[in-house]
Amino acid sequence: MIARQIRRDAIWMSTKAGCGHLAPALSVADIVAVLYGGIMRHDPKNPAWPQRDRFILSKGHGCLALYSVLSQMGYFDRRLLGGFCSEYGTMLAGHPERSLPGVEANTGSLGHGIALGLGMALGARLDGLDYLVFVLVGDGELEEGSNWEAAMAAARHEAGNLVVIVDRNGLQLGGFTEKISRLEPLDQKWQAFGWNVKTVNGHDIPELMATIASVRHAQAQPTVVIAHTVKGKGLEIAENKVEWHYKALTREQYNALDPEVRLEVL
Repeated sequence: MIARQIRRDAIWMSTKAGCGHLAPALSVADIVAVLYGGIMRHDPKNPAWPQRDRFILSKGHGCLALYSVLSQMGYFDRRLLGGFCSEYGTMLAGHPERSLPGVEANTGSLGHGIALGLGMALGARLDGLDYLVFVLVGDGELEEGSNWEAAMAAARHEAGNLVVIVDRNGLQLGGFTEKISRLEPLDQKWQAFGWNVKTVNGHDIPELMATIASVRHAQAQPTVVIAHTVKGKGLEIAENKVEWHYKALTREQYNALDPEVRLEVL
């Protein structure tokens, strides 16, 4: 139910605003739903709770999914969703900002999330806390060299409380990842960097739950979960289409959707 609502919210917000990275948000809806709905230790009434698990949306352009799930969990009034990118001074910008309750880090410039997460993971060790740090990265984002510098450092420091989830949808702004800058064999690359590697279907809720939940047990090395997804999942016109990386439905297209997919008539 959480993932379904994420997709409905994301489609509605982007259509209402006339902008937004819709397809990247739809591909991670199930992952974000699992994290907030069943995996992460968090308290919407106390966003600064020291024991909370941390979540960093490194692919900040997928923020429509994050805004939806935070609102569903109760971090802020859901009426704020209507202001996405359409009101001056809105806390729901095109990339996440810490002014919004529940957002742990400003993200948007790609390739920084793993380093941020590593810092938080090592901070937990210094503070004697046992929280986990989850970082969600895009597969195209892995072309940034800074990711691999952070990956090396995480293995070197045995950051077993750091979990990176790769949204492996195979597409980025300019086309298919394997035609732009080949990533495969992706699992072997992470293994070579000293990480525990898990591969899952990023739209299979039970598989995601079981795989990510198994990470909470103490481990010596960081973990990467390569989640195979479909970009634009849940909106047929956008599925696996490169042009929907940054695109919104017209209001006419939106109002023609099945009522199960849209929130209201615009």
